[in-house]
Amino acid sequence: MKTIGIIGGSGLYRLAALRDAREEGVETPFGPPSDRYVVGTIGGTRAVFLARHGRGHRISPSEINFRANIYGFKALGVERLVSVSAVGSLREDLAPLDVAIPDQFIDWTRRRLSTFFGDGIVAHVSIADPVCAELAGVLEEAARRAEIPVRRGGTYLCIEGPQFSTRAESHLYRSFKADVIGMTNVQEAKLAREAEICYAVLAMVTDYDCWREAEAAVTVEEVVARLQQNARAAESIITGAAGGLPDGRRCACARALDNAILTERAAIPAETRERLRLILGRRAD
Repeated sequence: MKTIGIIGGSGLYRLAALRDAREEGVETPFGPPSDRYVVGTIGGTRAVFLARHGRGHRISPSEINFRANIYGFKALGVERLVSVSAVGSLREDLAPLDVAIPDQFIDWTRRRLSTFFGDGIVAHVSIADPVCAELAGVLEEAARRAEIPVRRGGTYLCIEGPQFSTRAESHLYRSFKADVIGMTNVQEAKLAREAEICYAVLAMVTDYDCWREAEAAVTVEEVVARLQQNARAAESIITGAAGGLPDGRRCACARALDNAILTERAAIPAETRERLRLILGRRAD
């Protein structure tokens, strides 16, 4: 059965479109996920939702257990994962309340775990194109059917946080030619690729960061209020996308590990092999 996963960002802690919902806890070798997963259906498609920061917004961006979150989606049978995220705009023509589907990332974080591998097993997956083009296309098509203006493509810059940018930093980030700025998505993209899960982002613009001299500095209240305004648009897009998922996956995401593992099988420690059995799939034996 087709299964879509949804990650809710700041201000999006539940999904009203989810039907027949039930909560499900997942134990992972990497510790607890951000919250219990909510499993149900959207538009007749099985769906799994997780609040990235936990209900009540208890978890800071740098404290998110990204590995556990992605592992939990994998354990629940998710093959396609959509992240709904609040972002700041680094472009004049991307205004608050706009929706973007970026296809590139710059990792400006400093102290986060963003791989399942290590402890005796080495793997190098390709993330030259970190977003699944097939899934991004489904999201774009769903947005256009719902008559929601959407911009496809662009670069998401991921900073450490939890503080917002200084003005000097914001101007520096604009010089990178990045389009939007946030604090969470790049680790999700890397781990989803290692887990062979298709990944795409609905970037909901809440502010202009602080590079616009005439603009007041961004506040938490502003971010959450605008993401809540955009929540209806996000749910509409996700509902349309869930119903429009193709049967089977023709993209390379499903085969990301095929030529990525360098460690000889006999050299992989048994404990590591067992911990990563779900991620390794057929390669674990």
